[in-house]
Amino acid sequence: MKENIEERACRLAVYMLENHATVRATASAFGVSKSTVHKDLSERLPLCNRPLYLQVKALLDRNKAERHLRGGLATQKKYRGQGCD
Repeated sequence: MKENIEERACRLAVYMLENHATVRATASAFGVSKSTVHKDLSERLPLCNRPLYLQVKALLDRNKAERHLRGGLATQKKYRGQGCD
């Protein structure tokens, strides 16, 4: 499954922007690792499509700022599902 890496980076970026997805969700949707998504978006995308990279960077920064909230909600959901309040 060899493909053009720059093309993959652009497709990953467009998917993230259209779906307001996280790196983890994007990796799952494309069947690649989180490391691959992160490397494509942070290292390869700026070299082939700078304007798209700037949009993705803003989304990545927002996701990073919100990650502690997502973790708390996941924990809350986990324990509420087990019957604990």
